[in-house]
Amino acid sequence: MSRVEVFEQLRPLLFSIAYRLLGSVSEAEDAVQETWLRYAATSAEPASAKAFLSATVSRIAIDVLRSARVRREKYTGRWFPEPLLDDPYQDPARSAELADSVSMAALILLERLSPLERAVFVLREVFGFTYSEVASAVGRSEVACRQLAVRARRHVDAGRPRFEADRRERDELAERFFGAFRNGDVDELQALLAGDVQLIGDGGGKAPLWGNGVFGSQNVARLLTTFGASFLWIGGTVQPQHVNGQPGAVVRDREGHVINTLALDILDGQVQTIRAVLNPDKLQHLGPVGDAYAVLREANRSRRQAMPSPPGD
Repeated sequence: MSRVEVFEQLRPLLFSIAYRLLGSVSEAEDAVQETWLRYAATSAEPASAKAFLSATVSRIAIDVLRSARVRREKYTGRWFPEPLLDDPYQDPARSAELADSVSMAALILLERLSPLERAVFVLREVFGFTYSEVASAVGRSEVACRQLAVRARRHVDAGRPRFEADRRERDELAERFFGAFRNGDVDELQALLAGDVQLIGDGGGKAPLWGNGVFGSQNVARLLTTFGASFLWIGGTVQPQHVNGQPGAVVRDREGHVINTLALDILDGQVQTIRAVLNPDKLQHLGPVGDAYAVLREANRSRRQAMPSPPGD
């Protein structure tokens, strides 16, 4: 095969590594493109293209991550990863690990690790690289990588997110959730929510949010049905879709422009957390992005007009 063919065959793996290290679709794509440029400029053919390209994309992503961490410390509000609808890399033998490792909860947890710890953890625990391959990728000895892996695993295990084990049951519950949302069924919604459920969002200071979040099943159910009714009335749509490997949805305005994404954490037959990404900068890879403020204003007008007038008016 030509170098182009080899690279294209490995591109899904390279993107998936970079995305898990960076939590950004755009930065992961840039890292993969830079990897290709370095591969194309290499005079000698590497003994293993997979090893060479995996190491190259990992090192590029580590350098980007170091500067990204500084930016995220100054980020307005909560920081969530850019939503990923489809993970291009598939490995049936590791499908569960791949899906769970790309979840919003898992990627937020990985933010606690140093760039090297994160890289070692992702390559070793998620993709099953040998310690020899990991050491080559991050430029450290195998002994050092084993120590980094132990520290990373300790941090991750302490906060490891748990999800519904039966994915079919999880998806069925999500279907009921979004059905109740569309129907404005507050009682059904509340029954599907954990008592201490959290609805939290990432607007980056560029989209409307509900303070630091909405907490408790009654409050979350009431907000979703109140806003949902007026949003759907003005032509908005909620398209169920796996988001970062978990049940979720893409929310669009009447023009089909993306307003936000929703990702659900489901455990013990209930929705535990709802994460919304509203920052328009993080939605551009999904297509044209709508004006969330304009949608909110229109939805509020619709709701006020639908309210009955006070007696005597």
